[in-house]
Amino acid sequence: MPPPLIAVERATAASRVALAAGIAVVLIAASLPFWGEPSWMREFVEIACYFIFAMMWNLLAGYGGMVSIGQQAFFGFGGYVMLMLGNFAGINPFVAVPLGALAAGLIAVPVSFVAFRLSGGYFAIGTWVIAEVFRLSFANVSAVGGGSGTTLTALRGIERATRERTTYWMALACVVAAVALVYLFLRSKRGLALLAIRDNEVAAESQGIPVARMKLAVYVVAAFGAGLAGALYFVGNLRISPDAAFSVNWTAFAIFMVVIGGIGRIEGPLVGALVFWALNKFLSDYGTWYLLGLGLLAIGVTLFFKQGLWGWAQQRWAWSLFPTQRRLLPPALSSSSSSSSSSSSSSSSSSDLERGFHAKHR
Repeated sequence: MPPPLIAVERATAASRVALAAGIAVVLIAASLPFWGEPSWMREFVEIACYFIFAMMWNLLAGYGGMVSIGQQAFFGFGGYVMLMLGNFAGINPFVAVPLGALAAGLIAVPVSFVAFRLSGGYFAIGTWVIAEVFRLSFANVSAVGGGSGTTLTALRGIERATRERTTYWMALACVVAAVALVYLFLRSKRGLALLAIRDNEVAAESQGIPVARMKLAVYVVAAFGAGLAGALYFVGNLRISPDAAFSVNWTAFAIFMVVIGGIGRIEGPLVGALVFWALNKFLSDYGTWYLLGLGLLAIGVTLFFKQGLWGWAQQRWAWSLFPTQRRLLPPALSSSSSSSSSSSSSSSSSSDLERGFHAKHR
C-alpha cells in the first residue's frame, strides 16, 4: 500500500474570516467619498502613507533583518520626482505617483552599494547619513524651491472635490496592493529564504540561498514602497520641502507603529497604524505631552509586550490573520485507519479483559 500523501494547510479559520471582513471593509471604504466628510478622506490618506511606509520598514527590518533609520530618503525622493514630473514634464501627478515610486526603487540600487558595505548599527547610522545627503542635495536645487520647497502646481486646473476623491481612491488601492504584495511575497519560497537570511546569513548561504541578491531585492522593494508613500503623501499635501520630505520623524513614527503592533508580523503595522492614528487624533493638541505619551507607550509595550500588541494576542489566542507558515496535516486515510485500528485494538483488549474476568470468577 503506497504511503498516504501529507496535506499542507496554509490558511486558518481566522484568516478566512479576516479575508471576508477585509473585502467588506474595502468595499465600504471605497464608497466613502459619496457619503463621508472630506476631512475623513484627508485623514485616511495621511494614515495610509504612514501605514505603507511602516509596512515597508517592517519588510526591511522585521523580515529582512536590515534595521534602517534612513528610509525617509526614498520617501522624499519619490515625492520630489512626482512633483518634478507634474510641474516640469506635464505628466498628470496621479500618473506620476507610481513613476516616483519606480524612481525611488531605481535609485536604491546604487545607494545599496554604499549601504551594504555597513552592517548592524553602522548600517542604521549609514542610512540616516544617506538620507541627510538627499535632503541637502534637494535643498540646493533652486528649480524645486531650494530649502523652502515648492508647490505642486500641476493640479491647479482640477477641482478640489475631484482631486480629493482621486487621491483617496489611490491611497486605498495602494494600501490594498501593499498588503497583498507583501503577503504573497512572504508566502512564496523567496519569503522563506528571506526569513532564513534574517535568522542566520551564513547558514542560509550554505543552503544555496543567494543572500546578496535577496537582500538587494528586499531593499529595492522597500525603497519602492517608501517612494510610493512619499509621492502619495505630497500629491495630497500639494506642497513639498526638504525638511518635510526627508525628516527622520517618518522613520521614527514607522518604527513606533511596527514596535507597538509587533515587528516581523504583517498585522503589526496595521495595528500600530490604528493606535498611532487614535493617539494623533485625540492627543496631538497637547504638544510636547503628546510626544511624551508616544514615548511612554513605546517603552511600556517593549517592557510588558515584547512581541507587540498583536504578537501578544497571537501568542495568547493563536490569532493569525495573515498566516505565512505551513502546517502539515495527517491525511484522512491514515487518520481513519488509525482510528479503526485503535478501536479494534481497544475492543479486542476489552474482550480479553472480559474473558479473563469470567475465567477468574469461574
